[in-house]
Amino acid sequence: MKLMHLSDLHLGKRLNEFSLLEDQAYILHQILQIAIQERPDAVIIAGDLYDKPVPPAEAVALLDDFLARLAKEQLNVFIISGNHDSPERIAFGSRLVASSGVYLAPVYNGTVAPITLRDAHGDVDIYLLPFIKPGHVRRFYPDEEITSYTDALRCAIAHMPIRNDHRNVLVTHQFVTGASRCESEEIAVGGSDNVDAAVFDAFDYVALGHIHGPQNVASPRIRYCGTPLKYSFSEVNHHKSVTMVELGEKGDVTISCIPLSPLRDLLELRGTYQQLTQRDYYTTLDQNAYVHVILIDEDDIPDAAAKLRVIYPNLMKLTYDNQRTRSHADFSQSVQVEQRTPLSLFSDFYQQQNGQPLSEEQAAYMAQLINRIWEVTP
Repeated sequence: MKLMHLSDLHLGKRLNEFSLLEDQAYILHQILQIAIQERPDAVIIAGDLYDKPVPPAEAVALLDDFLARLAKEQLNVFIISGNHDSPERIAFGSRLVASSGVYLAPVYNGTVAPITLRDAHGDVDIYLLPFIKPGHVRRFYPDEEITSYTDALRCAIAHMPIRNDHRNVLVTHQFVTGASRCESEEIAVGGSDNVDAAVFDAFDYVALGHIHGPQNVASPRIRYCGTPLKYSFSEVNHHKSVTMVELGEKGDVTISCIPLSPLRDLLELRGTYQQLTQRDYYTTLDQNAYVHVILIDEDDIPDAAAKLRVIYPNLMKLTYDNQRTRSHADFSQSVQVEQRTPLSLFSDFYQQQNGQPLSEEQAAYMAQLINRIWEVTP
């Protein structure tokens, strides 16, 4: 059985105030052509269809057109909501569109029933688990001990009717411990959203969304396909692609990638103003690309952005890297905050402000408050 794994479309996204809708329409058309050529048994979209819970009308129309074209090709489509999506909006009309082969994950209600596809090797059960937090799961299993994202996923999976004699595929949208992040993703303070990869042991393939760089985590069968486009300059060196998964007999999984070519690439250029405005330099570059210029001149160049935009029409961002900007940087903040807990970070802040550490009672209260806030934050 052949699966096409996509995620994190982020339709409607703006990057440095530039609308990316044209770029997104271009890449979705390219993905559609790949789907028509490859004829997968299922197209999986693992969350973050939109960039905001309430997306612009143009983004909704773009997704509607993409799904309609996939359905016209009689391709099965499996979709979950991500942390950027409204699960209620994504789930709307799910029972109606399922007849067209488009399966939308319902809002999590404590149970996840599989959708079963069949091939020459037997049944493949596909489980659609949207982005969830511990509070979402604890609501339905109040007697279970659920204090972390790992606990939440373990509990949700434990209540799935998984058959070990079937090939099982999970589609979900979480941060699995060990994945490599970039600045365009939402990072939980202290890494409190980490999920241990061991919770996925029952599955033959886990189609993940949330991380923008394509990568395997812990095992080739647990995979982020990445975004179809570069959504920040921290992704400049990413190679975007579509992940294709071949499921043979149980335990036989083959993964390959089909590269994607954007309408406009992202470029990061570094040098003096004089260097970057030399004709011999800029004529060798893609003039259509979105550009971040980093000037290393010690003195600011008057109207630099306007002047550079004559040469680089899609200049998105201009920054300086020199003694002045480096002296303003607070290197004391270089500690990797995602490796520390929110309570640890708050404790340091409290001590700096008050000259004394948190008491045991204060620490216990803050731990409860942090957990409560983290669960309800959209």
